[in-house]
Amino acid sequence: MRRLIVIAIPYLWLLALFLIPFVIVVKISLSDVALARPPYFPQWDWSAGWQGIRDFFAELDFENFIFLTSDDLYWKAYLSSAKIALISTFLTLLVGFPIAYGMARAPEHWRPTLMMLVILPFWTSFLIRVYSWMGILSQGGLLNSLLLSIGLISEPLTILNTDTAVYIGIVYTYLPFMILPVYAALEKLDGSLLEAAEDLGCSRLSAFWLVTVPLSRAGVVAGCFLVFIPAIGEFVIPSLLGGSETLMIGKVLYEEFFSNRDWPVASAVAVVLLLILVVPIVLFQRNQQKQAEAEA
Repeated sequence: MRRLIVIAIPYLWLLALFLIPFVIVVKISLSDVALARPPYFPQWDWSAGWQGIRDFFAELDFENFIFLTSDDLYWKAYLSSAKIALISTFLTLLVGFPIAYGMARAPEHWRPTLMMLVILPFWTSFLIRVYSWMGILSQGGLLNSLLLSIGLISEPLTILNTDTAVYIGIVYTYLPFMILPVYAALEKLDGSLLEAAEDLGCSRLSAFWLVTVPLSRAGVVAGCFLVFIPAIGEFVIPSLLGGSETLMIGKVLYEEFFSNRDWPVASAVAVVLLLILVVPIVLFQRNQQKQAEAEA
């Protein structure tokens, strides 16, 4: 009984905070928009009995999903979000791997301090950090002022309200999610393997590519998934740092829910986004399972 209780707690948590809300969103995505409160129908009529249940399911349809395929705005938003998330994940890996490698090769008494510096940004509000980048990247911001003062540029650069600013914001925000799993994998690396590779004739660079990189693959894969999955549905960063031409599915969802007040279409967009994310989530879980089996 105790074992069942322990197992039931996380399942009840997922049921209450994921499955039930997801079922509600799916139901709304199959509904039709209405000038009412809530702004969709059909509604469940408890007083009508079984007839009300039959009428309820009979009025549900897939028109909103069909509408998504007929308007190129939505598939362009999905493709743009995937492109931005992929590029941001790659850039985050380029920046995060050397940092994680340096942390893993640092003396042990320095590693807790370096770890604290990595997670230090989480101590401040995410929104405040994004707003601070607006002040840094604007034409009269700190970055342009610095570049002008040292003579590298003759006029301010236009960085804010571009895709470049979005990439900077995503890389900065999700960098710890890349560093921590890569660092966890590199910290477990046996240094004698590198010595053996060098004794067998490998240079330091060859030993790094042939030993360090393959053995850190699990951490790299985990970090890429931890960055890509939330980045593809990001809303705050493209809204504040990106321009009007920066098209991401998070902004489309916001516009449908709050500006157009079309909850059924917005729910359909959210359902499709979740179905798209199921693929990397399943791959991530399989990778974690293989890693656990390899360690066992």
